[in-house]
Amino acid sequence: MVPITCRRSWGALSSIDSRVRSWVAPKDFKCIEFSVVVCFVLNNIGSSSPIYKQRERAMTKENIGFVGLGRMGMRMALRLVDSFSVFGTDKNSSLKNSSETNGVTWADDSRSLVAICRHIFIVAGSESDVTEIIFGERGLIGGIDSETTIIVCATVRPSYMRALAERLSQNEYIKLLDCPIARGEMAADSGDLLLFVGGDRQLLDSLTPILNHIGSDIEFLGPIGSGQVAKAVNNYLLWACLTASMEGLDFGERMGVDRERMRAALEKSSGANWAMSTRADDRPALWAEKDMALFLSEADRLRFSTPIAGQVREAIKLFKLDRHLDRSPDLEEFQFPG
Repeated sequence: MVPITCRRSWGALSSIDSRVRSWVAPKDFKCIEFSVVVCFVLNNIGSSSPIYKQRERAMTKENIGFVGLGRMGMRMALRLVDSFSVFGTDKNSSLKNSSETNGVTWADDSRSLVAICRHIFIVAGSESDVTEIIFGERGLIGGIDSETTIIVCATVRPSYMRALAERLSQNEYIKLLDCPIARGEMAADSGDLLLFVGGDRQLLDSLTPILNHIGSDIEFLGPIGSGQVAKAVNNYLLWACLTASMEGLDFGERMGVDRERMRAALEKSSGANWAMSTRADDRPALWAEKDMALFLSEADRLRFSTPIAGQVREAIKLFKLDRHLDRSPDLEEFQFPG
């Protein structure tokens, strides 16, 4: 066999089986000459090789569950399918075929996920949906008899989230993370969501390898409910910017200035904002009224005066009426089964 020179640092061998290392690399050498055979071994079982990566994925893959496979939940689930075994369900059973086509294994109901998934994301539209997912006839809680993490990505009242945590603390196996999301569908597609997190910091740290697939920014705010507080403020500011931007653009247009030219100019100004630059006014603002009702409900509970928020809620109503957009669901009083 004709030897050739193949230089690799000793540190590069760290991922290789110790028996191979002891054979090819005496400890007192930093770089050594290898035969063609040894070079082949290094190149094919090194950490950058396809063989190594395939083996690594197989060793680390675990089951992740999603309850809620709508416009956000499905996008989040698809960010995980290459690295995890993803299972999901939705109250809209017509999503089954598209889910399985995209690599998400369908489960019949929430209870079914508990038997196969240790981490379960809830991506739902309302507090009543979250309550049904957890406590309903085929809800999660009835099947949890081993350590399970529930990650609530729905936007709910902080008071609801704290009450939920207190109720679930009765089950020693459940860990709860408060994790509402922001930035919308495009960010969900690219894995660039912003996650507002409340709960146990160590729990968050343990879940970060999963959450990194769906969010580029993970912000820890404090105890359970803190994530929802940040999301409520975020949504208030979003809808305030949206309504103010639209009112300003309407005013400019009435004064005879081309709307799109003015928008382009304002995006370079001190008045620039996310709602304007992403053309949020072209979208249906599905949850705007609910978001403002949520914010004002918590403010009322605290007897905290928010006069501007009240005006934003009224402006949102007018914005949606003018565009013939559907009203978002009302808030309901929450009550968990005993």
